[in-house]
Amino acid sequence: MNHLSLRFRKKNYDLSQRTLIMGALNVTPDSFSDGGVFFDREKAIEQGLRLAQGGADILDIGGESTRPGTKPLEEEEEIRRVIPLIQTLNQKIDIPISVDTRKARVAEKALETGAEMINDISALRFDEGMAEVVARWKVPLVLMHMRGNPETMQLDPHYDDLIGEILSFFRERTAFAESRGILADQIILDPGIGFGKSLEEQHNLILLKYLQNFKVLEKPLLIGTSRKAFIGKILGLPPQEREEGTMATVAVAILNGVNIVRVHEVERMRRVVQVIDAVLRCTIRTPLS
Repeated sequence: MNHLSLRFRKKNYDLSQRTLIMGALNVTPDSFSDGGVFFDREKAIEQGLRLAQGGADILDIGGESTRPGTKPLEEEEEIRRVIPLIQTLNQKIDIPISVDTRKARVAEKALETGAEMINDISALRFDEGMAEVVARWKVPLVLMHMRGNPETMQLDPHYDDLIGEILSFFRERTAFAESRGILADQIILDPGIGFGKSLEEQHNLILLKYLQNFKVLEKPLLIGTSRKAFIGKILGLPPQEREEGTMATVAVAILNGVNIVRVHEVERMRRVVQVIDAVLRCTIRTPLS
């Protein structure tokens, strides 16, 4: 397998050494995970600093809610929410900033302001200009699998072959990205936990259990399970009480080959990840009898 790494202006990461933590910062009034707590800019800045100080390797800022049933946000409003925040945090933290957006113009402005990574839940399908922006800036790109769009994705999602269909999607989207000049070794794949996946058919649980199947693509894998509905269904708990469940899914994901975990609460998750990484990377010094 190829040696996996990510290159940023601020830092380079060797993914063979440890799992990276992406801290999620939602600046939306209706986030499912934090109820819009960080929609206020000053609170968002404080949270961004807290995530960085808590041990995040990447800070992922999103201004558009992608919870099931939501309609696309107006471009200007998304710019108003995220660009000043990126500008401020870029001067205060020493980790790369990612912008969670489907829109080329938002991505362009974010990169001009200091962002160093694009997290596109549409996998370059929403805005035809996105591929050109990413290729020109030569930044890491997350391609996420989603059935439909946030407005329709949970309307009875069905798969004849869940793993096989997502593998085919990744192959097609990766080929498209590379054909547009996006660097092959800067593409990250996200199976899209909770995005067009059925709770009743346990799609999210199946993805976590069989993540190793995606390693054949020889790309870094990112997973975002933090506080999601399938954890709530198992535990019978609201989003704010799903941290232990999130930790369990992060442990399973890392043991099954994930390179980056996207979470809302970084400090405690860093401790969880450090222990899992230590177990994964230990070796037997003498042969077993």
